[in-house]
Amino acid sequence: MKKVLTLAVLAFGLTITGCGSSNDATDDSTKEATSPKTTFKGEYTVDADYVKNNLDDIILIDARGDDAAKKGTVKKAVPMAWQYLADVESGASGDENWGLVLEPKKLAERLGDKGIDKDKEVVLFASAQDGWGDDGRIAWELLAAGYKDVKMVDGGFSALKDAGIKTNKGGTELKPVDVEIDSLNQDHMIKTDELKADYDEYKVVDVRADEEYNGEVLYGEAKGGHLPGAIQVRYTDMFNKNGTLKSNEKLTKLFEDAGLSKDDKIVTYCTAGIRSAYTQLVMDMCGFKNVKNYDGSFYRWAKVEDVEK
Repeated sequence: MKKVLTLAVLAFGLTITGCGSSNDATDDSTKEATSPKTTFKGEYTVDADYVKNNLDDIILIDARGDDAAKKGTVKKAVPMAWQYLADVESGASGDENWGLVLEPKKLAERLGDKGIDKDKEVVLFASAQDGWGDDGRIAWELLAAGYKDVKMVDGGFSALKDAGIKTNKGGTELKPVDVEIDSLNQDHMIKTDELKADYDEYKVVDVRADEEYNGEVLYGEAKGGHLPGAIQVRYTDMFNKNGTLKSNEKLTKLFEDAGLSKDDKIVTYCTAGIRSAYTQLVMDMCGFKNVKNYDGSFYRWAKVEDVEK
């Protein structure tokens, strides 16, 4: 099973490498981005100094996965790719359950095997705007699974290195623990059938890059384009040049300028529900509380429903 999972993760990574960096972040200067008045604040984020000061008391996850960690990661970080917690071992992208969160029993087993204790604070990092929002995807899953204290590092791995935290190659392994997950909280999840049935009730937000939204087939999608009437808010536009999130005020303006209101029912999607999970959490922290992530995302929709270009 481990060999099958590894091959699935490798195949998916090779298919979609580089998507997260298709668009450069559009933002203010680094000086302004790090000003106290423009720093992002939210219940699901911490800065690199927080990690540095609390490294012995938290579970730190390198959401970039094993391959990236082998090249360099924070010394006490546990490497874990989002695919480890998703159904990617059977079928192919676009199939009904491919890429969705694992069912509770299997999810609990995998988190337990990695030592991810529900009673500990869990902090995740990835590659900010240069990646896929992998930390957001795993954080979104952990919150749905009942983990209460989950954070993402604003600025990602680069910020941790800049803070002077020790790095090594390969990361660390924790002792297995018992994890119980009776059910997943569905408040911020939506599946294809539900979205299709209630489509007119939602504002649908596409967080992919321009070329994806405009119809190019880059990562094995069944066809190119976007969901009908989808509003584009690029994942990469949420970040400053240094990889930190823009301020809450500027992000709120970004969303509102796109035609989104805090009272709207919103669905975010991307290619496989990764960038869109990160976006859902950011929107939540900006006061957009009625947002669901479509983890089947464009892979599934493009295979079974009509799209626009």
